[in-house]
Amino acid sequence: MSQNKFKGRPKMPQRPVQERIRDFDEVPSGLEEWAAVEEARRCLQCKKPLCMRGCPVEIDIPAFIALIAEGKFDQAVQKMKEKNSLPAICGRVCPQEEQCERECVLAKKGEPIAVGYLERFIADYEREHGVRSPYCFSENEKKIAVIGAGPAGLTCSGDLAKMGYDVTIFEALHAPGGVLVYGIPEFRLPKSIVFGEVDYVKSLGVKLELSIVVGKSVTIEDLEKEGFGAFFIGTGAGLPYFMELPGENLNGIYSANEFLTRSNLMKGYRFPEYDTPIKIGRRVAVIGGGNVAMDSARTAIRLGAEEVCLVYRRTKNEMPARVEEVERAEEEGVNCIILTNPVRFLGNQNGWVTGIECIEMELGEPDESGRRRPVAIEGSEYVIPIDTVIVAIGQGPNPLLLETMPDLNLNRKGYIDIDPETGATSMRGTFAGGDIVTGAATVISAMGAGKQAARSIDRFFKDPDTFPQWR
Repeated sequence: MSQNKFKGRPKMPQRPVQERIRDFDEVPSGLEEWAAVEEARRCLQCKKPLCMRGCPVEIDIPAFIALIAEGKFDQAVQKMKEKNSLPAICGRVCPQEEQCERECVLAKKGEPIAVGYLERFIADYEREHGVRSPYCFSENEKKIAVIGAGPAGLTCSGDLAKMGYDVTIFEALHAPGGVLVYGIPEFRLPKSIVFGEVDYVKSLGVKLELSIVVGKSVTIEDLEKEGFGAFFIGTGAGLPYFMELPGENLNGIYSANEFLTRSNLMKGYRFPEYDTPIKIGRRVAVIGGGNVAMDSARTAIRLGAEEVCLVYRRTKNEMPARVEEVERAEEEGVNCIILTNPVRFLGNQNGWVTGIECIEMELGEPDESGRRRPVAIEGSEYVIPIDTVIVAIGQGPNPLLLETMPDLNLNRKGYIDIDPETGATSMRGTFAGGDIVTGAATVISAMGAGKQAARSIDRFFKDPDTFPQWR
């Protein structure tokens, strides 16, 4: 690429559509060094940087950007790693446009600094050049168990290890990463990136135990007997929701959780090399409008579907998915059918789904989420013929662990009830954060919860009386 100066925010380079839909390789390729430096030089270095206010993991954004602008990439890596143990992940999947970039002063009159692009650039530079951020910390004998190796658990573990604690992560699946590996496709977040970040956390002294289902393989009581003095629960929300419509048990209807786990973590997209088949019909419908729905639709295209539509009950303006993910999905051929809601699934005599009966919607008054409520238009029913349905309407808390902890208070939706200031639960010495507390949310919000909990656990060991609920 020629080093022509550009005006304003750079465009993220990405692979051509007809090339990328034939494989699962990563779509964006990242900024080149000259482009990253030019973008970093746009930063105004505000005396009161509002961008930091929008970062859940408290990165010193102006500082690492200033170092990039000066070409001091090694130092920028070290500045980033002071607060964020997973920058290569955040730079790819964090919705910066709704957080730090939205707060950027330049956003008020034009285009904000591409904080996410720069974060990805510096993380990729670290990996490609073998940069390491040394830490000198004193060890102590306090043992902490972190349940779940997703973004919340990895962040909590990394921060606690930097404080000198003896941390062990217990992960139910056979690979670490949680939703980062089972829920996000390779073309958006390569597994090698996730495992590289996990290796960094392990390099801090964190131990990792895989294929351990806390609540079944081992209980909290067992871990207490082994000397663990505090716990962090970051198990996510992996129990899929369905629509409870007639015909939903027909063959060919997947939850997005099963569909993406088969493809992502179990390498179903490489069948028969990996023995995890995924049956995909010629015509696929995905129900939902979030990032999981976009990931499912784009995966279906790569698995060979000829037609993929996305059925969403509001308009594209209300879709919770990132704008760039919606744009990429449409570029790849996904047809967004908006203001439409399924009412039942149709099937043949062999029990396979053949269509979705839908009803058209219109937007009414705002609901509790602040978005206008979709209202059905009477008499507008019609049928979409399909062979495969993927339901991507959200997930809830998996009860495997929670059922074994009767003293753990849950809210009315079944999520763990915590003190929002500390992450403390109703059980002494036990903290929680991420989707198991909030329901399905962003990777970066889960990381923020892990960081908050790490500070609280440190305070718990040093001065437990500051937690009034446990006195």
